[in-house]
Amino acid sequence: MSEGGAGAGEGDASAILVPLHEARRECLGMPVAFDRRELDLILRLYGRMVAANEWKDYAIDHLEDRAVFSVYRRASEVPLFQIVKDPKLAKRQGAFSVVAAGGRILKRGHELARVLNIFDNRLKLVKA
Repeated sequence: MSEGGAGAGEGDASAILVPLHEARRECLGMPVAFDRRELDLILRLYGRMVAANEWKDYAIDHLEDRAVFSVYRRASEVPLFQIVKDPKLAKRQGAFSVVAAGGRILKRGHELARVLNIFDNRLKLVKA
């Protein structure tokens, strides 16, 4: 009987689903990286901002706990913005965030496209 009780307890613990790519990355110690779709969205935004003469350079860092796309106005400066992917925050606040130069988080969310909307210039009505 005690074996059946232990088996049921183990059955409950084994019912937890873990995405295979996350488990594999943790086991192998691989760094977090942007996937192709995410990098495509980021580079499209980067291209628009370079064409608007606002951004000049970028850097991509793949760290153990997060991936960071840093944007520079000049190559010798600190990053103007950082687009961060932190999978540990995916279930809580969202894996993606945009961080300003001073370290303030401008926007955070679960979907990268919505987080990158912070860079869209919208026309605003101004009363004269």
